[in-house]
Amino acid sequence: MPSSTQTLPVGNYVSAETPIRSSVELGAVIRDQRKRLALKQLDLAGLGNTGNRFIVDLENGKPTVQLQKALDLMDLLGLEVVVRSKASRSTSSL
Repeated sequence: MPSSTQTLPVGNYVSAETPIRSSVELGAVIRDQRKRLALKQLDLAGLGNTGNRFIVDLENGKPTVQLQKALDLMDLLGLEVVVRSKASRSTSSL
């Protein structure tokens, strides 16, 4: 997104880290944040200079959405992607 694009206020919400392992999980996080900010899909599409269909596809977890557009919308919503090594898995989760 161009640097002239303003970001939305995220309020006092303190985000917990959420591991994302699928496009469906990412879409759910994006949808939750959009709703937390009281935005409609059309509002976000307009603010992000994209079509409503892209927002619908992204929130529904379509695995072939354009990565840069998704990252731009996440930035607009006050979200970010952090890549790190997986923590050791406990034996209880096996």
